Amino acid sequence: MVSSNSDVIKKQIKLQASPNRVWNALTNYREFSAWFGVNLESPFVPGETTVGQITIPGYEHVKMEVEVHKLQPETLFSFYWHPYAIEPDYDYSQEQPTLVEFQLEAIEDGTLLTVIESGFDAIPAVRRDEAFRMNDGGWTGQIKNIETYLNESIQT
Repeated sequence: MVSSNSDVIKKQIKLQASPNRVWNALTNYREFSAWFGVNLESPFVPGETTVGQITIPGYEHVKMEVEVHKLQPETLFSFYWHPYAIEPDYDYSQEQPTLVEFQLEAIEDGTLLTVIESGFDAIPAVRRDEAFRMNDGGWTGQIKNIETYLNESIQT
């Protein structure tokens, strides 16, 4: 399922893994780094910032910085960040960040993962449309990445 409006991106995927396994892939910073394409430096802790270098080809110059909002075991992991913050000389700190939520729901054969990113309407107009478009496509890719990661980890 894919849905969006100008302020919210929403993606869903059914994963053939338990909520506990999906939770660990999302909230263990080393596992998150592996499927997301980033080299995070520290664990996710509510109220604290985690930083890491993006490892996706073409974006290696980008530093990812997230402030963890909530960690509700096996149900909700959320953080704030600045969407599509790829320009090294631009100060994103004055912008309102968006909220990224990973919602987990146990289903018969695994876990329904819903990813919601909201708050794009607060992004300055000069970069709002591109940030929305790029993150919309980015989340489509990332839910496939976590699915591939989980499928490969089951086989090993």
